[in-house]
Amino acid sequence: MTGLPWDASYHDGPAPWDIERPQPAIVRLASEGAFAGAVLDAGCGTGENALHLAALGLPVLGVDVAETALTIAREKAGDRGVQVEFAAADALRLDRLGRRFETVLDCGLFHTFDGDERSRYVTSLASVTEHGGTLYVLCFSDQGPGTGPHPVGREELGAAFAPGGGWSVVAVEPDRVRTRYHDDGAPAWLATIRRI
Repeated sequence: MTGLPWDASYHDGPAPWDIERPQPAIVRLASEGAFAGAVLDAGCGTGENALHLAALGLPVLGVDVAETALTIAREKAGDRGVQVEFAAADALRLDRLGRRFETVLDCGLFHTFDGDERSRYVTSLASVTEHGGTLYVLCFSDQGPGTGPHPVGREELGAAFAPGGGWSVVAVEPDRVRTRYHDDGAPAWLATIRRI
């Protein structure tokens, strides 16, 4: 998990998932007051979701392994005059942040993991999510035409975030993830998960 393969995605222009604005699902959640307290954006990329939330007055930390993406995110924050923090971090070792968050956002990261990595990632998320806190996961869905790479089944989310691991899946609803390759977005799941 050096970040080099992810970092390379940003070297020749925007990455396929970098739509240069926040995901509509995240904007909608924010407008409904879904984000509270300290917010962690895990796998923040060039920071559009983190910047949107920070512009609403929330304290936000965006983390990623791709240094190029973080550099772009910091430049955007400076240009827009938005107070937000960006840091390099391994999503499988979020405990190293030494902090906890009331709200955690995973927009497009969960579906990149499989097998052992997925369980390690969920444990990592648990280490930084306050008890009673909320995790939002927006990931590619296996339902419908035009699915994105590494689509996830609804049952996979339930299995990954099981009560035995300290989680309670509140809702898993169909949504869309905008990309540079999908005009109206790709089929997605938007999961609301509580830390218990």
